[in-house]
Amino acid sequence: MLKFVSLLLALSCCQGLQHNNIDDYVEAEPVFQASKYGSLWPLPQKVQISEVSFKLTSASFRIVDAKASSAGPSCSLLQSAYRRYYEYMFGSAKKQWGSKNNRRSDPSDLTELQVWITSPDSECDGYPSVTSDESYELTVNQPVAVLKAPKVWGALHGLETFSQLVFEDEYGAKSINATIINDFPRFQHRGILLDSSRHFLPIKVILSNLETMAMNKINVFHWHIVDEQSFPYLSRTFPQLSEQGAYHPYTHVYTPADVKMVIEFARLRGIRVVPEFDTPGHTQSWGKGQKDLLTPCYSGSKPSGSFGPVNPILNTTYDFMAKFFTEISTVFPDGYIHLGGDEVDFTCWKSNPDIQKFMEQQHFGEDYSKLESFYIQKLLDIVASTKKGYLVWQEVFDNGVKLKPDTVVHVWIGGRSDKEMSNVTAAGYTTILSAPWYLDYISYGQDWQKYYKVEPLNFEGTDEQKKLVIGGEACLWGEYVDATNLTPRLWPRASAVAERLWSAKNVTDIDDAFNRLSLHRCRMVERGIPAEPLFSSYCPREYKGV
Repeated sequence: MLKFVSLLLALSCCQGLQHNNIDDYVEAEPVFQASKYGSLWPLPQKVQISEVSFKLTSASFRIVDAKASSAGPSCSLLQSAYRRYYEYMFGSAKKQWGSKNNRRSDPSDLTELQVWITSPDSECDGYPSVTSDESYELTVNQPVAVLKAPKVWGALHGLETFSQLVFEDEYGAKSINATIINDFPRFQHRGILLDSSRHFLPIKVILSNLETMAMNKINVFHWHIVDEQSFPYLSRTFPQLSEQGAYHPYTHVYTPADVKMVIEFARLRGIRVVPEFDTPGHTQSWGKGQKDLLTPCYSGSKPSGSFGPVNPILNTTYDFMAKFFTEISTVFPDGYIHLGGDEVDFTCWKSNPDIQKFMEQQHFGEDYSKLESFYIQKLLDIVASTKKGYLVWQEVFDNGVKLKPDTVVHVWIGGRSDKEMSNVTAAGYTTILSAPWYLDYISYGQDWQKYYKVEPLNFEGTDEQKKLVIGGEACLWGEYVDATNLTPRLWPRASAVAERLWSAKNVTDIDDAFNRLSLHRCRMVERGIPAEPLFSSYCPREYKGV
């Protein structure tokens, strides 16, 4: 009876909430039903799961290199991945990894996962890139399972998929069904933007989220490392930038060793680190340590004491940028740097008499977007000379800046993004989409569904135009986010974007997605990630706090 009363109370609370006008929020209660794909996330391209199951035990199961594999024991990337996934699957029951097993296996046991890298160059010691081969094939059968991939990047994804196929009964015994999977990503660029300027993000939080990105087959960490508010990147060439521009010069900076650690941790999980140094706007923190970099604003005929965007008319500006981006190009190994270029406020430029004179000399008239283009053009030439490609926010394209053919245009402005995608691709530029995936906008209820329902190619254009869309990114801007709430705000909402960018276009069943994502979320929780719940539910192993 007491249970019934408390249930009624719980229900009446919910009813009260529903009639409390939270944006007139009404949502049908989702019903959990097991998916035929279990807890696979993102859903592979081709999956066949049979009813036949095999047991796995920590004492007899091993992950090993196949004899014919081009990556052997010396490939530390794979060896550390084998250990990591063994621990994910067997948790605290793990034996000493790599020890000889003396236990005789049962005939129904699966005793081995053999990993076979089929290309002569496994890329074990390389960095992932936008053209990396991430495909893999997984066959789970007796007596061994085989994971085949041309490169280590596909093998990493295949290990995650294998771990997701393992399930346990009420007594904790592990099993896996006979399965054949053929898998590859729909889009090459599947990213997450984290902002470490508005709030400093400790290295531990960044690494934990890189770990979670790998669980979701996200392959780009877009590191929005500096902005208006703070400059935490410790530059070897210009140490005064963080000395003056970080929130604190020692505790709130990323040292060269920190940056190196992030890049290597990401590489070992098949993740690219693309840094963003946004100019000429969003640069107040730069000006604190670099004299004369920013434009002095005027009030009438006198300087007001405040500063605007980067000063585009001084040669010293470009000398600084050349030295700075030469350093960045050596610190970050990825082939691309994000150069920003968004939201430039022209008010300060308009107030400055020197800039007015320059505008006259250049015959720019009153069109300050021409001045912005002048600056960006010079910056692009500087970065191109470092042999890096670049990404820019869409305004750079919108303002008619002359771009290199391989520029990636990042579409972020909501409301008309489909038109923008049409325009950018019609001009022949590669593009990535973020407009519908701003995860810093939070709302009551299951907003993951709206992220899931986005179709990136839903714009007017030819097949050739649509091939220019290489993927997208979920963005979590940092105004209201720091180490205390970043991870639960990001996951599993970003998982919805991860599946949209990995799985086939026709994977759109929202009920099936809910069922798989509920289990995937519990798996992240079990692995120590405080991913927030989708709805009223429980996990067999709940998050235990920090």
